[in-house]
Amino acid sequence: MVRKKTGFDGWLADKIQESAEFHNALHDARAYVDSVDDVIRFLDMTRVASGMSKADLARNVGRLPESVRRLFTAKDANPSLDTVVKLADALGLRLALA
Repeated sequence: MVRKKTGFDGWLADKIQESAEFHNALHDARAYVDSVDDVIRFLDMTRVASGMSKADLARNVGRLPESVRRLFTAKDANPSLDTVVKLADALGLRLALA
């Protein structure tokens, strides 16, 4: 299904055309959001593959089950690095930058 264009869509297209600075800032923000989403998605796929429930993972990292459930289901998740490292460790993963 094709989404109907809104006034905001037109405004955004105009801003992108008018300003390289706006275009670059939007690109950078999108890259950041995509990176966070990729990390959260990978952690959740690893959790599922290991057979661990969200509640079990939460207990393993000393968090409330609802906070871990929200992390994996919220559209605007933005976990701290500390949280990501603890979740990765509990899942037997090691974070590294390439």
